[in-house]
Amino acid sequence: LASLFFLYLCRKYWFMETTRQNKIARLLQKEISDIFRSFTQNMQKGILISPTIVRISPDLSVARVYISVFPSDKEKEYLDLVNERSVAIRHELAQRTRHQLRTVPTLTFFLDDSLDYIENIDNLLK
Repeated sequence: LASLFFLYLCRKYWFMETTRQNKIARLLQKEISDIFRSFTQNMQKGILISPTIVRISPDLSVARVYISVFPSDKEKEYLDLVNERSVAIRHELAQRTRHQLRTVPTLTFFLDDSLDYIENIDNLLK
């Protein structure tokens, strides 16, 4: 029992984010949101791409960005497009945050399926 409690505490503190990680995650989420908004206004009318969650590694070198795409039938297509342009997105992010961050983390994009999960639960409750 004591070893299970120790493992629980280790896991809790291992995955706990620091204040610095949270601040950088919020900054990246705001700036990536602005980048996606300008991208969809200029090129893709009727598409909404928004970063829902940003997770930063403890060494601040990798950022996992979870995105939500509306309409949801084109999620995979736009996730592939965003991943192809991740270098350009990182460059634009570096230009926008050059006074706040010394180095911009490497960006990896994933689909956020929490809205689909909520919709599925809502349908089950009906």
